[in-house]
Amino acid sequence: MVLLHGEPTWSYLYRKVMGPLLQAGYRCIAPDLPGFGRSDKPLDERWHSYDNHTAAVASLLEQLDLRDVTLVMQDWGGPIGLRVATTALPARVARLVLMDTGVFDGHQSMSEGWHRFREFVERTPDLPIGVLIRGGCKVPPPEEVVGAYEAPFPDERSKAAARAFPALIPLTPDAPGAAEGRAVMAALARESRPTLVLWADSDPALPLEPVGRLVQQLIPSADELRVIADAGHYLQEDQGERIGALVAEWLGACR
Repeated sequence: MVLLHGEPTWSYLYRKVMGPLLQAGYRCIAPDLPGFGRSDKPLDERWHSYDNHTAAVASLLEQLDLRDVTLVMQDWGGPIGLRVATTALPARVARLVLMDTGVFDGHQSMSEGWHRFREFVERTPDLPIGVLIRGGCKVPPPEEVVGAYEAPFPDERSKAAARAFPALIPLTPDAPGAAEGRAVMAALARESRPTLVLWADSDPALPLEPVGRLVQQLIPSADELRVIADAGHYLQEDQGERIGALVAEWLGACR
């Protein structure tokens, strides 16, 4: 299991999900993307590109020689992981799990909530990470949990990746990353690997209706979408144990 987080979280997001998976006997690898968690933090926002982050995850799979991978993706883990799974290293990935994420080719329509988030990031260099985490959860997490999400970002300079990621989503067909997104979508239209799509019922940024349904329809091999009740955008925080159990059950049925 390779579990990919997004913006502005880190592998800590998967701590609840991994419990049931480990109990079921799966090896879990939850990397911190560059600029997040305990990974190195390039301070130049220009370094944080779709290409560089995809290359970083692909390098991880190659250096650890991971095969028969179940790739679990949420938020920006989706565009990055799906590119790895379709156009970079498809032979290493055997199964896909998607949660509140997407593929972006410049034609997609982003929600009003997402546009407000992007505008907030643009005008707030010293991003309040805790505020973003609380806003993305159905139930605000306790202070010690919020503190854990804030810990990797002690000052404004350390938040370069968190500031850069919203602008990486192409909003026009000729924007950087749009062509790569189209290549991923074309590959997904031919997808035959087992795929599970989970979606929170209360995601303000990528709402279940219509975004979750549209993502599920992109992948012919996807099982019926499963709605995670009482969960926000960071559904692993709201319902992590339940998600881990569902994924473990699904994996058992796949094998």
